[in-house]
Amino acid sequence: MLSRTASNLYWLSRNMERAECLARILDATSRLTSLPQAEGETTNEWNSAIATAACMQSFKVNYEEANEQSVIEFLAFSPYNPASIRNCLETARQNARAVRTALTVEMWDAINGAWHELKKFNGNRLSHDDFTRFLSFVKQASLAYDGSAYRTMLRNDAYWFSRLGILIERADATARILDVKYHVLLPEKERVGGPLDYFQWASILRSVSALTSYYWVYQESVKPWLVADLLILNRQMPRSLAMTPISCRHRPVQCRSRLRVRAGRRRGETNARPEGPPPAWRKILNIPKYGLEPACTPSRSGGSARSPAWPRKWASA
Repeated sequence: MLSRTASNLYWLSRNMERAECLARILDATSRLTSLPQAEGETTNEWNSAIATAACMQSFKVNYEEANEQSVIEFLAFSPYNPASIRNCLETARQNARAVRTALTVEMWDAINGAWHELKKFNGNRLSHDDFTRFLSFVKQASLAYDGSAYRTMLRNDAYWFSRLGILIERADATARILDVKYHVLLPEKERVGGPLDYFQWASILRSVSALTSYYWVYQESVKPWLVADLLILNRQMPRSLAMTPISCRHRPVQCRSRLRVRAGRRRGETNARPEGPPPAWRKILNIPKYGLEPACTPSRSGGSARSPAWPRKWASA
């Protein structure tokens, strides 16, 4: 496979996944802003949405204040934000056109149909109901692409490069959501474990479609350390870091193994797994002890247990 074909497949899938993640972030933020607030208290939900999307610097260049209108316009429709939902879908279609012969008919129809449907939404004229429908459309478009790829693609090089893009973007999004909730969302005057903290964690779970799964697994009220366990360590959860490639490295090893075997290398040379994460990674009680940031940082930076991104106290736990 040509490197440019692999690159287009990778970024095609990653852009579709990023559009869905941004839609989930905006949906969760909209829910958080509807929560009751104490008198005289200010919250920072829209700032947290920008922080989660990792585009605070470019946002400040174009807007003076993070409010509902500016954040929605910037993350969903702005042509000046290369990671806006609109630009993600347009870039994904460009990637798809470049590798049209590597895609199935169903995959192309999902991407092309989403691109044409996108033209019906005008960011400056959306009512609240229209905005809700827009977010649902983005999530459905991503699911349609992912489902068509999973059900119709031959399990060859193209499929594994495509899956790698989805998994890496999903890991990055989950890590950022957890990191922002840990550092930004809860106001200083609010009690950890209080009502606002509870609803914020519930909204975080809802943003990754994990609220029902949480109740199935733990069968009790929402607690921060159990949310961390589900979204970081639980390998049954599709959007957890343990199920995504940067943290545990299993999926890239599988992809790399298949690609190298197809290229003629011996299977034994590629099946060895790299050194796994330190024992503390698998101990949920250590995550509140050391904080969520050490658990999330390696997923975002690509660091391992021996890289500077991983604190020494975690590596020796």
